[in-house]
Amino acid sequence: MIGRLQGPLLEKNLGRIIVDTNGVGYEVYVSVPTYSAMPDSGSQVCLNIYTHVREDSIQLYGFATQLEKTIFEQLTAISGIGPRLALTILSGSSVLDLITSIKMGNLARLTTIPGVGKKTAERILLELKDKLRDVVIDGSERGDNETDVISAMENLGYNKGTIEGAIKRVLGSDDDPGFDELFKRTLRILTEG
Repeated sequence: MIGRLQGPLLEKNLGRIIVDTNGVGYEVYVSVPTYSAMPDSGSQVCLNIYTHVREDSIQLYGFATQLEKTIFEQLTAISGIGPRLALTILSGSSVLDLITSIKMGNLARLTTIPGVGKKTAERILLELKDKLRDVVIDGSERGDNETDVISAMENLGYNKGTIEGAIKRVLGSDDDPGFDELFKRTLRILTEG
């Protein structure tokens, strides 16, 4: 099984990227947060990979962080949730927001994710609430989000010092935004001043 891919990013489309590893272009399905963390085509990338094997195909799913891959694997272990729906769930919320919603039993929040109805949300809560109890969302995880946002903004051409200043402003108003929210607010500050 393929567990990790590293190499130049050949192609970048929402939901799917192609990574060149020793002359072989691997098609990898990615969530919105992982897509947002990807640099421009031609840049080096390193992804945690989940290999899904079926009778008729082999599909690769890539993740910018190990935590996102772990949650993906736990979601796909739930009856009725395949890799595509798990990726949709991860795209509908940042990993930390998803973990928080599950730990708090927030059924209403889970049902706002596209493709997740009430029964699926109830299964997610039932199956994962206890498994995620020991997952600590601490400053180091928020640091990962900050690092990912800095990397994404640098790829957009912004100066690292300016990005860090914008992130501090965002964190001053909300002490625990997820990746998506941190990215959006930081971008807003950088574009509006």
